[in-house]
Formats: sequence, C-alpha cells, structure tokens
Amino acid sequence: MGTVFYDLQEERQVATAVNSKERVMPKALPDPVTLPISRENLVDPPDDLRRWREEGPIRPMLFADGHVGWLATGYTAVRAVLADPRFSTRSETLHPPIGQRLSQQALTRLPGFFLREDPPEHTRFRRLLTGQFTVRRMKELEPRIEKITSDRLAAMERIGPPADLVEAFALPIPSLVICELLGVPYDDHTMFQRESAAMLNLDSTLAEMQAALEGLVDYLHKLVVSKRTDPDDGLISGLVSTGQLTDEEITGAAVLLLIAGHETTANMLAFGTYVLLNNPSQLAALRDDPSLAEAAVEELLRYLSIVHIGPVRTATEDAEVEGQLIRAGESVTLSLSAANRDPERFEDPDTLDITRHAMGHVSFGHGIHQCLGQQLARIEMRIAYPALFQCFPDLRLAIPADKVSMRSNMAIYGVHRLPVTW
Repeated sequence: MGTVFYDLQEERQVATAVNSKERVMPKALPDPVTLPISRENLVDPPDDLRRWREEGPIRPMLFADGHVGWLATGYTAVRAVLADPRFSTRSETLHPPIGQRLSQQALTRLPGFFLREDPPEHTRFRRLLTGQFTVRRMKELEPRIEKITSDRLAAMERIGPPADLVEAFALPIPSLVICELLGVPYDDHTMFQRESAAMLNLDSTLAEMQAALEGLVDYLHKLVVSKRTDPDDGLISGLVSTGQLTDEEITGAAVLLLIAGHETTANMLAFGTYVLLNNPSQLAALRDDPSLAEAAVEELLRYLSIVHIGPVRTATEDAEVEGQLIRAGESVTLSLSAANRDPERFEDPDTLDITRHAMGHVSFGHGIHQCLGQQLARIEMRIAYPALFQCFPDLRLAIPADKVSMRSNMAIYGVHRLPVTW
C-alpha cells in the first residue's frame, strides 16, 4: 500500500528547481493511517494522534470507503483547512473517516441541514439564524437557564443520592433550553433523545441511522406545519414567519439545531464533571471561586474536545496546507482533539488547568461553519458547573472512575452514565 501510494504522490512532490531543469527528489510520504478511536485511557485522545502530530501536522489517511485522503492533527493545519473556502463540507463531496456512518445521500436530500452546505446556501441560513444566537440574545436567556439548573438540583436533593448525573442533570438542562428556544415540546424529549443517540451511535447500522433521521424529520416537519396556524415565540415559528424558507428547509434546520443543541452540551456537562471529580484541586478552585467559571469552561472545552471523529472537509481545488499539496477531490479529516492538545499552541497541553487562557481552541470549529450555538453552550456550562458543586460540595463518584461507561462508540465522546453520590 505504501509503495502504491508513494507512486501516486510522486508527481505532487517533485518540483522543478529554479532556473534549472534538474528535478528535486520527492519527499517520501508515510503510509496512510486509519483514524484511531479507542483510547489508552478514558480522557486523553488516542496516543497515535499525538505521535503522528509530532511527526508532522498532516499525513495520508485511508478512509472507510477506500479513499486515500489526509488526516490533520496540527493546530495550525486544522485551523487553516476550516478557514479555507476551497474546502467543502457538502455531503456529496465527503468520504467517511470511519466505518458505518449516516448515508451522505440522506443528508444531501435533507434541505435546510446547513451544516452540510457551502456558500451561498450556507450563508442564506446563517443570516436568518445568527440573530437568534447573539451574545446579547443568549444573555437574555440566563435567568431561565439559572431557573432550569436550580430546578434540576432541587430535584436531585429531593430524591437523594445516588444519582446518574447524565439523566438527572446533564441531559435535561440543555434539552429543556433548546426545546424552549426552538418551540419544541419538552414532553417529547424521550423520543428525540433516543433518535439523536441512534444517529450518533457508531455501532448503529445504516438502516438504524436512517430510520432515526426519518423519525426526527417526520416529527419536526409536523411541528413546523403546526406553527403556521398556531405560532409561538420560538425560533421555528420565527423562521416560518420570515417567509424565506420552505417547510422542508425549516425542518432540516430544526433537526440540526435540536441534535446539536442538547447532545454536545449534555456530554460536556457530564464528562466535564467526571474530569473535575478526578482532579480535586481543579474542582476545589472552581467551587471556591465561581468567577473562574468562564476560564474553566474554555479549558474543559479544549481539554476534552468531545467531537472526536471529524469534522471532514474536501478540497474543491488544489490547495497547500502546511507545505502539503491537497488535490481537488481529496478529503481531510480534522482531529480537533489533537489540535487542541498541540504544544505549539498550548503550553503543557495534556494538563488540565482551569486558570489557563484557553481561548482560541477549535472545539467549536473555526471559520464560517463555527458552531452557531457556541454562546448558548458556554452560558449553560458557566451556570451549571458552579451551581452543581456549590449545591453538592462533597459530590463524588459512586463507582470507581475506571468503571464509568464511556461513549467510545459515539460520534460525541463523553460518558453514557455518571453515578454520583454526596
């Protein structure tokens, strides 16, 4: 495989010397690697990613469908690709980095799923939605987020220990918030949480993933149609009132916002708590000084990098990244976890330090596709972490740390359950 790939790459690597016909010898590329998923310990990214990053910021990678593309592990390389308009995120251009993933054709046929759109279509949706997720708009939601958090803590106190922090705290808070923001009935949370989990489960069959997607689409499409005759002050009704999107486009956007709005923050809250419980000095600093919450959230986002599969971009024309030529049509997997642990960007990156200035991490992406709801997620975490540890100052794991069930089989890393007591 290495010899064949070297031959394919030789044309790219051979340059003509300035003012000379003498050819420069090509630089040999390493054999293509496959994206590692399993972790040597429960928190740190796979060791292979660190080793490969030390060897170079970008290297050949074998994708699940046999495509030979690239893996970017260096911070600068990842940021460069995310910011470069020559790299596409459209579903039909992408190759799956690992085994069974949701059919690209299924997402291509889903209007409004703007995560898989390039400009100008992507711009059209972002322009309509950005006003709903401004820092000012998110600040207005703070009292409601504080009330939801307080209610969940009160319920935990009332029921008493032990508790699964995922079910009792981490999952309900962002689910309630995104439901209220969108205008989705929270009574239906069991259904959309189940379907979302099936779509993100790496062990799901393609049929199971597509059935979950179809279930969400059918549910949200009926909800969108109902908003035309019975509107509320939620975001879905707001999109309907603009008259600029079809029901199908609003449905696709709602699918994306509903999944992203609860899955990522829920896993950050639970996984972040797990990590802090295993770093007592860091937990004590945050509990004793809530003003550290903002810095703590950024550091946890950097340190954990829960999106551990991608994202993936495909070059629409030849582009050079960190001295490596990427040909048009080649996909690049971007390892956010490796980039966020790059010592060239963050000093002592494998140490959790909630006093660190961690802004600039790529956990929310970068460029035009940077997470639309990042400010909402930040506020939810800034409120929830201090409130949890102040309410339960002696919170601790109810089982040994190495017995906690990790989400290694999910596109979003974290914990499946987090048994705690106090």
